[in-house]
Amino acid sequence: MIFDTRFNLFNLTIALLLLHSSLAAHASGTQHSTDGNNKQSPAIEQAKTVSGTIDHNGRLWLVWVSGKHLYVNYSDDLGNTYSLPVRVNDNPQKVEAHGESRPQIAVSNAGYIYIVYNQKLKKRFSGHVRFSRSVDGGKSFSKPGIVNSDQQVIGHSFGQLSLNKKGHIYITWLDSRDVLAARKSGQTYDGSSIYYTASFDGGESFQPNIKLQDHSCQCCRITSAFDQGGFPVIVWRQIFDKTIRDHGLIRFTDSTTFAPMLRASKDEWAIESCPHHGPSLDIANNDRYHLTWFTGASEKAGIYYAYSENQGDLFSSPMKLGKDNHQPQHPYVLSTGDQVDIVWKEFDGEITTIQQMHSNDNGETWSTPRTLSQTSESSDHPFLIASKKHVYLSWQTGEGYRLINVEVDAHKNKVAVR
Repeated sequence: MIFDTRFNLFNLTIALLLLHSSLAAHASGTQHSTDGNNKQSPAIEQAKTVSGTIDHNGRLWLVWVSGKHLYVNYSDDLGNTYSLPVRVNDNPQKVEAHGESRPQIAVSNAGYIYIVYNQKLKKRFSGHVRFSRSVDGGKSFSKPGIVNSDQQVIGHSFGQLSLNKKGHIYITWLDSRDVLAARKSGQTYDGSSIYYTASFDGGESFQPNIKLQDHSCQCCRITSAFDQGGFPVIVWRQIFDKTIRDHGLIRFTDSTTFAPMLRASKDEWAIESCPHHGPSLDIANNDRYHLTWFTGASEKAGIYYAYSENQGDLFSSPMKLGKDNHQPQHPYVLSTGDQVDIVWKEFDGEITTIQQMHSNDNGETWSTPRTLSQTSESSDHPFLIASKKHVYLSWQTGEGYRLINVEVDAHKNKVAVR
């Protein structure tokens, strides 16, 4: 009995030590768990890009890539601790995960989790846009299906996922099927084309692929937002007059009908290559469109902000952002009520910083720029995500993922847009 008692106490001590080690690893984000194939789960620090969203309960959801697999995990304390990552794609795939073409995540009010990502195929510049969902709170994900109905080994890429308050899902992407069709008929075709599909039943089924526009740029991310009717507004880099790469805008007039393209930026940037620099759009409660973008046009190269009060027919005079000698790039805009925030990236040759400006009056006046975060390591593009109460910078760096509360006194040092 004495031996048995000591043996049980020894086992209990070991069990408690293992439990403590497991909890410590969970809190630090370096879990020692398995992903279902008896392999150690990767940590989020290993990811080059991380996309995030905050659901209506305040839970932070993240999607990221490690090796040939896509993972999702969450945090209930705004990034201090994380759940164990759940693998989305069981079959290994080459998943695009760079700043402009990255996995996307959205969470419905019903708790469904939606993922869109771009699978790279063997042929150069070819791929598929794939969709997966979780209906059990992120415990498991459906087998990722191919969104693009054209499944030739050609370009289907830069998938953009959008979810409105009604739970309607919209996916837009760049597509090369019209390029191939033109070549087969002996014609030329500039750029790619924009296609979309939609689901009105929580991702159970999708509408047929519909072309939005011909002659988009081939390599810049698409942005989208919803107006007060819950209808999508899409902005992307468009090829005008064969060599001008500015931005086009299409707004939907109902769930499936869209108006003709408008021109959102008029920088007259003549270039016959890919800038890899997409725009950002958000729409305020009063239906004011907030837009940021990059241009390399002669004598006006840089990043800009403008707004539209008439559904994109006309934008305000562009406001230039950032310091030219610090390579300002990849601006991102988010509006919450009358508040609008913009973040962008700068590099002084040694340190990368995230700069931020804030408006309390729907973009009429702005605070002076301030440094929100910085790193001397590699880093992803900056993004903004919102909870019910706060706006956060979502930024992946070589030192790990950062979620930073974007609070600023916007009543000091204001500058006018116009």
